[in-house]
Amino acid sequence: MKFQTHDGRKLTFRKLGHGPLVVCHPGGPGFSSAYLGDLAGLWEEHTLVMLNPRGTEKSDRPADPRAYQIDDYVEDLEELREHIGEERMLLLGHSHGGVVAQAYAAKYPGRVRRLVLASTLARFAPEQEAAMRAGMDKRSNQAWYADAAAALDEEQEGKFTTDQELGELAFREFPLYFAHYGTVEAGYLDTLRTEVPNGDALRLFNKEIFTTFDLRGSLPAVTAPTLVITGDEDFICGPVCAGEIAPAISGARQVILGDCGHFIFVEQPQAFHDEVVDFLGA
Repeated sequence: MKFQTHDGRKLTFRKLGHGPLVVCHPGGPGFSSAYLGDLAGLWEEHTLVMLNPRGTEKSDRPADPRAYQIDDYVEDLEELREHIGEERMLLLGHSHGGVVAQAYAAKYPGRVRRLVLASTLARFAPEQEAAMRAGMDKRSNQAWYADAAAALDEEQEGKFTTDQELGELAFREFPLYFAHYGTVEAGYLDTLRTEVPNGDALRLFNKEIFTTFDLRGSLPAVTAPTLVITGDEDFICGPVCAGEIAPAISGARQVILGDCGHFIFVEQPQAFHDEVVDFLGA
C-alpha cells in the first residue's frame, strides 16, 4: 500500500491482520519493514501497519541525501498517521524505529495511545559502548565471530559504496545480533536476502548521528503508557539501554526477555507476543 507525502514523495507500507491498528516502524536505519515479518503473530490480534521508511522497499528517497535525520522520520510517521486516519495510534518501534517512536511520542504526545519501544536506545554513549563490547566478547569464541566483527567495523566506518555492498556487510554481521546463532536464526536471515538497504540513510546515521543523538531530555514529555522491552543478550540495545529509557517515562514498564538478543520477536516469539498483546490490550 502507498500514499503521497505533503512534499510529493511516495511512502509504502504493509498491512496485515485484523483488530485494532498498530503502527510499526522498523530499524536500521535504511531497512524496510520486511525483517519484522509478522511480529511473532501480532497480526492475530491486531492490524499491523508496517511502514517502509524513506528510501526502503518502494518508498521514495528524499531529494536531499541528508534528509535522514530523526525528525525527518518523525514527520513521515505523522503523515502516515494522518493517512490512515488514526487520531491516537498504538505505536511500536524496533531498534532505530524505537528511536523514531520515542522522538515522535515526545513531539506528538496526544497522538499516541500506547507505545512499545522494542530493542532500542535513547543514546549511544560510553556506557552503551562498553555494554556492546562486552556483548561482543561473549560471542568471540564463535566460528563466525571474526568475520562478523570485521563486517560491523566496515559498516560503521562507511566502507561500502553501494546499497548492495551494505547488504552484504549486514548479513555478515547479523550473527552478532542473536543470543545464539544457529539454523533457525540462519533460516530467518535467508528469508531477507532480497532486501536492498538504503546506504545513504545508514551512512549518515553512523557518521553524524549515532554517537551524538540523545533523547533523554525529551522522554518526560511522553505521556502514553509505555512498554520498554529488550533481550538480556542484545549486544547493542540491551538492558543498559532499556534502563535509561524506562525510568525517564512516567509509569513505563520495563521487560527484559531472557536468553534473547536483538531480534526479540524471532528469538523469543511467544514471550514477545504475550507481553505486547497484554500491554496493548490493557
